[in-house]
Amino acid sequence: MTTEYDLSPAGGRRLHVYDTGPTGRDDELVVFWHHGTPNLGDPPAPLLAESAERGIRWISHDRPAYGGSSRLPGRDIASAAADVAAVADAAGVGRFAVMGHSGGGPHALGCAALLPDRVIAAVSVAGLAPFDAAGLDWFDGMAAAGAAELRASVEGRQELVDLLVGSDFDPAIFTAQDHRALAGPWSWLGSVAEAAGAGGIDGMVDDDLAYVRPWGFDPAALLAPVLLMHGTEDRVVPVAHGRWLGAQMGSAEWRPKSGDGHISVLNAGVEALDWLTSQVRA
Repeated sequence: MTTEYDLSPAGGRRLHVYDTGPTGRDDELVVFWHHGTPNLGDPPAPLLAESAERGIRWISHDRPAYGGSSRLPGRDIASAAADVAAVADAAGVGRFAVMGHSGGGPHALGCAALLPDRVIAAVSVAGLAPFDAAGLDWFDGMAAAGAAELRASVEGRQELVDLLVGSDFDPAIFTAQDHRALAGPWSWLGSVAEAAGAGGIDGMVDDDLAYVRPWGFDPAALLAPVLLMHGTEDRVVPVAHGRWLGAQMGSAEWRPKSGDGHISVLNAGVEALDWLTSQVRA
């Protein structure tokens, strides 16, 4: 059972936290989940049964301006590390792993880079590369709707808001494999995206702006083991982003998933859980 509660870190903000609770195992592994855009912070429901079998406890939170978390104006990717540290302190957790999907990937990597004494290992699934990534054609291979959204982010907040308010969701950003995944166990993603959208667009806007600004850390500085998983047919975050990240991080294991898109790559989520447990229980 997942427990939800609110936490007030320094500055008077509110973070809405999710915690699947202690597993009772001596070798319990705590994994912080970093959600995509636009989602809420609920731990990944399709992975919970397999996680329990492996002694994994999930903790997560709604990023600022999503769900029950108050907004943090001007936040960057790096700011997630302080929030995760505050949540871990409140939960009495010292060391932990991190895992993120899509926009959650950079936030997970940021925690690993900025909390090196606490993050044991990191998984980024279908995650973006930095906007200033040298040698990467950042927009190449993105579906038109997604590229338009992020190009508007480069122009500024108002341009992005105007585009989002005037646009409808384009299902063509997903592959046929993605749509099959969304019709199956990963229909959960649709429910958390709908719930996130019901709270307005501030979280989505702040996420998109953060993706195209300096992240506040260098992915190449990560020391913890990192697993990068990416679908080769991804139309939301092209596979070249994951390949670029893998080339920058000496600690990274690069696992492209042939034929998968942005959502269907999550069908390999149990593989990521096994990799995480292997890093801490070897």
